[in-house]
Amino acid sequence: MKFITTLLLFVSLSVFAQTKTGTIDVDYIATQMPEYTVVQTTIDTYAQSLDTDYQIKLTEFNTAMDSYKLEEGGLTILQKKEKQDAILILEDGINKFRNNSSKLIDIKRDELFRPLYKKIGAALQIVAEAQGYTLIMQTNESMVYIDATTDVTRSVITQLGIEIKE
Repeated sequence: MKFITTLLLFVSLSVFAQTKTGTIDVDYIATQMPEYTVVQTTIDTYAQSLDTDYQIKLTEFNTAMDSYKLEEGGLTILQKKEKQDAILILEDGINKFRNNSSKLIDIKRDELFRPLYKKIGAALQIVAEAQGYTLIMQTNESMVYIDATTDVTRSVITQLGIEIKE
């Protein structure tokens, strides 16, 4: 039993000794890329166009509501029901548009950032192989401590040929 424990300890230590772990801040790298400004501007423009469409739908809804309030006294029960149904359809359309807009923006963001992340991934692979890393983790707010000597962010930026804007 003691032999098995010693063997497991030895195997664990040798595996651990062969692992070189690093970190990378992919989002920081993306913001330093020349394409970032164009991508972000495109996303902002797309979001503004969706907001314009939303405002049009909202204006249409408000106009229908105001019209209904003005005409309500002179309408028959059937006419009231028809106007109320039309207003409910407009309201439902606004709610669906609002929910879908955020999803559409996320899809557009993913679509536009994908080429940047592919470039970062290719550069990361070159850096990781050249520096002997077997594991690279993305930095995020849940990481408590990162040794600066294991951060490959600047190496990847250099590999991409980007001058850092501080």
